Amino acid sequence: MIADGLTLQALRQGGKRALAAALARLERDPESDESQALLDAAWRTPGGHVVGVTGPPGVGKSSLCAALVAAWRQAGHTVGVIAVDPSSRASGGALLGDRVRIVHEAADDKSFVRSMAARDRLGGLADQTLAAMVVMRALFDRVLIETVGVGQSETDVAGVADTVLFCVQPGSGDSLQFMKAGIVEIPHLIAVTKADLGPAAERARADVAGALSLAAPGDGSWALRVLAVSSRSRAGLDALVEALEAHRLHLAKEGRLAIARHRQSESWITESLRDRFGRDGIARLNRLGFDLALAPGAQPFQRMRHLAAALETRR
Repeated sequence: MIADGLTLQALRQGGKRALAAALARLERDPESDESQALLDAAWRTPGGHVVGVTGPPGVGKSSLCAALVAAWRQAGHTVGVIAVDPSSRASGGALLGDRVRIVHEAADDKSFVRSMAARDRLGGLADQTLAAMVVMRALFDRVLIETVGVGQSETDVAGVADTVLFCVQPGSGDSLQFMKAGIVEIPHLIAVTKADLGPAAERARADVAGALSLAAPGDGSWALRVLAVSSRSRAGLDALVEALEAHRLHLAKEGRLAIARHRQSESWITESLRDRFGRDGIARLNRLGFDLALAPGAQPFQRMRHLAAALETRR
């Protein structure tokens, strides 16, 4: 039975306070029957386009996210933001508080920002980012996920976002890191931030183009785009919003979005089982004859519960 206030309808009616309470409950007790019922219901009603924004610390991700939120709201879209921060060693909570850095109108009930602590995750995302994304995707037209930053292992954003935007800062050598870390295979769009710096921004864009020329080609269905944008002057922002919309429309064709989200779900199940039961748990499932594959249209949370129960009852 779903507790009062923990249904999608209750969240739509309850506004920001109800959503904040529900997300806190998901973080605190993700395995409860109420939390799982909410996730199952939200999974069945995906509506929003999920954009992941990633890049090295200091590149200007929060400023760019704030600009995107403002642009989307001006266009009449509802917007939910998940800002993943480094963690406080003392409390384990979010350290930087992106709700402060991503400027938005507090009285606007059509936008919502949630800070989440990365804790010990190396992937640039918090443990419950996927759950929060699924709920917010059912409630908002656009969902924006800002990661902690990109390093050699920090590529998890591709597992939760429909569109990945990678940010590069002029004069910082980010394009070299872009190649070294293998991140070149992840984004659908690249934004050279602080484009108001002029020649330095143009050099950075040329460096990224050079890095891309050395990368292995993708599947050919989408040509990775490189844009220069300034959050301060808003130069290039309209072009970036248009490019994000173009990728959303691209995913809507030929079942691409359903295929991409299905692959994400299968990957999430495998990673979650590995985190919870280790590699031996995966091996035991295989020995027991369980297939980790997810049937088309099936819900990953439900499948995860089934596989976890199989391991726990056969310890």
